[in-house]
Amino acid sequence: MNNPNHIAIIMDGNGRWGQKKFKNRLTGHQYGVKNIKHIINYFLSNKIKNLTLYAFSNDNFLKRKKKEVNNIFYLLEKYLKENEIYFQSNKINLNFIGEIYALPKNIKNIITNSNKKFKFVKQNLNLNIAFNYSSKLEIISAIKKTDLHIKKININNIDKNLYTNLSNDPEIIIRTGGHKRLSDFLLWQSAYSEIYFVKTLWPDFKASHLKKIINDFKKIIRNYGS
Repeated sequence: MNNPNHIAIIMDGNGRWGQKKFKNRLTGHQYGVKNIKHIINYFLSNKIKNLTLYAFSNDNFLKRKKKEVNNIFYLLEKYLKENEIYFQSNKINLNFIGEIYALPKNIKNIITNSNKKFKFVKQNLNLNIAFNYSSKLEIISAIKKTDLHIKKININNIDKNLYTNLSNDPEIIIRTGGHKRLSDFLLWQSAYSEIYFVKTLWPDFKASHLKKIINDFKKIIRNYGS
């Protein structure tokens, strides 16, 4: 079996890692952001075309302490600025998905500008960043976008209006951090995904872990119900 076309990752465990190593959750988020490039480099070198990262959920936005949320906003802005040349030189398309309209104005502007700036006709990687994301809200949004005067609500029409429509559904979903749940992530798109729950906290998740999962995936016979 060839490499998958699309892998999605729930980057869980940053706060716990920071608390364990430094007694500081915010430091854990900093190291978690640094780890992203190692994984992207693996995708580029192995020509895997689509990566979706669950960076920040709608529940995180609504329920976490303001200081931690503001730190995540700061890290996002810092990450995009520091990696601008990296994204351009590697032709990485950025596609932020989620309830962007509900974010503070400055963060919304940063995300909107990044979605416009990092777009390439022949990209090496399409990077979806789920930020203030909820799969339930995404499905509702897809239904609302379907013009009922012209089209029926069916699987194909909902697929076309999902945030991830350009990437197709992920063959693999990985959740780091030990928890065995999807936490409102790609609920529609994960219907036939192979799901891997790993104990490793995100800052410690390396390309070697990813390679092992992909090699395991290649051994699976996927019958899709047949």
